[in-house]
Amino acid sequence: MPIFEYKCSDCGELFEELVGSASETVCCPGCKSESVEKLLSAAAVSVSSSTGPNCVPSACPQGGT
Repeated sequence: MPIFEYKCSDCGELFEELVGSASETVCCPGCKSESVEKLLSAAAVSVSSSTGPNCVPSACPQGGT
């Protein structure tokens, strides 16, 4: 199940929620409101590479380090 970030439109609380399906209702843990907005967040990706521990070959400048 993916984890999504949300912001409550009523109280402004930011929170994360495990969501099983798109039709699942998400409520604010603070005020229990269903008026929440899904936020756009960066994905966490782990890549194994022979060019170095923190270097993705397509993202490195020429030289690879």
